[in-house]
Amino acid sequence: MKPPNNMISTVPIPGHRSALTLLLAAFTLSITDRMILSILFPNIKAEFGVSDTQLGLLGGLSFALFYATMGLPIARLADQRSRKWIVIASLLTFSAMTTLSSLSVGFLMLLLLRLGVGIGEAGVNPASHSMLADYFPPHRRAFAMATLMLGASLGVMLGFIWGGFVAERFGWRAALLSVGLPGLALAAAMARWLKEPARGSFETSVPGPAPAILQTARWMWSDLAMRHLVAGSVVMGMVTYGLTQWVPTFLIRTHGLTQSKAGLLMAGVFGILGAVGALASGKLFDHLSQKGYERGMWMIVLVMVVSLPFAVTGFSSDDLKTALIFLIIPGFTSNFFLGPTIAMVQTLSPVPMRAVAAAVKMLCLNLIGLGLGPLIVGGLSDALGAKHGDNALQISLTYFLFVGLWGAVHFGLCARELAKRTKKADLNG
Repeated sequence: MKPPNNMISTVPIPGHRSALTLLLAAFTLSITDRMILSILFPNIKAEFGVSDTQLGLLGGLSFALFYATMGLPIARLADQRSRKWIVIASLLTFSAMTTLSSLSVGFLMLLLLRLGVGIGEAGVNPASHSMLADYFPPHRRAFAMATLMLGASLGVMLGFIWGGFVAERFGWRAALLSVGLPGLALAAAMARWLKEPARGSFETSVPGPAPAILQTARWMWSDLAMRHLVAGSVVMGMVTYGLTQWVPTFLIRTHGLTQSKAGLLMAGVFGILGAVGALASGKLFDHLSQKGYERGMWMIVLVMVVSLPFAVTGFSSDDLKTALIFLIIPGFTSNFFLGPTIAMVQTLSPVPMRAVAAAVKMLCLNLIGLGLGPLIVGGLSDALGAKHGDNALQISLTYFLFVGLWGAVHFGLCARELAKRTKKADLNG
């Protein structure tokens, strides 16, 4: 499938840089507000006397359920109303809830406020994706989306490093306050400088009314390329969430690192390298896709397969230096699929259902990826514990890496379907 050649324009519309910068900042803060709680668990446990199960509820399943399910109705609203003000309202909501969390007098209050954080964050991504699809032409979208996805790496680094730094010196409440207040200031900046682009800026047809959520979901399932694109993204999300949740414990348990050193290594290997890799992937995907989107998809498949042996060697090594050397390539390629797959969801979707399509993808990614990834790794580690003892987690992670091949198969099937469409378009002239 080739990018259409009958576009109104082949360059981004004015204001695209400021819009991308503001939306990147909002996404970064949303990830920071989400991730910072994990570094604060020891402080919260000590003050409120809660169990690990309660802490898991606080930062895991309950958050994912509200974040994923609320994304659908908010996304449908974004396909009908101003996406700019939906992003701003979402930003104000999760920032205010994070700020108020610093005043929690008990676990229940903190839990309810964290649910509010999830509801607020649910509106940022679908509306942002839809706006950027109207700021950038199809052959520039992957790099734009990859740039937006830098917020994931930046947010993780801020959450772990900044959150730990502030909590160590001023307490966990100050840490929450320090990441909540900037969001309120950013909302004011977005109200002034963020511009709403016209829907379908790069399409020749006039966008119709937004369809129902179920209709969008049915269309996504009926479109073979979209079906495999979402399936591959969900599998890779499951692998990513599973690794992110357990690699710090792996570094502590297998290589004897302290929490702070493990956090710094995570920020360096999977944060900085992952961010650079995401940008490189977006740029490369855009370049390859000028002659057919399937070429960009095959690039992702190739990178996933090539990086697997390096990851397996890194996680199975008992020597820290050897492990880090071999994890450089997997760290660099860990986010390769993010920007291109997000861009392809927008490119394949009809204009009136772009925000909802993004939300459906995020619903699957969070419920299945966040819900099953860490659980599978932990369950496998427990199952191997009797035989392998402290090495069980290391072996579990090594086995779990091969799940990524399942995702590569779906991306390959997506590429094959896109190639058929390219061939058909060539035959039709």
